[in-house]
Amino acid sequence: MTLPVTGHVEGTGETFTGDATGYSDGGGTLRISSPKTSCAGQFVYITRREGKGTFTCQDGRSGPFEFVSTGTRGTGTGDFGGKRFIFTFG
Repeated sequence: MTLPVTGHVEGTGETFTGDATGYSDGGGTLRISSPKTSCAGQFVYITRREGKGTFTCQDGRSGPFEFVSTGTRGTGTGDFGGKRFIFTFG
């Protein structure tokens, strides 16, 4: 299942859009981009509703993220080059 993703980096005004694809084996991919960079990451579901992953961007920023999902939508946070990244999907 592929769902749209939107998010922003707190305190910077930088916004992102993209998508997240979850697979039946409990893993998935995240692809987001802003006018400044493009990022890609991998995630795994730790429980049926919670997941964790990491991403790397073309501009060198990278970090971990985690999320909570209802199955078709959810919210998450991450560390984006030392700043808090907040996102929603679905």
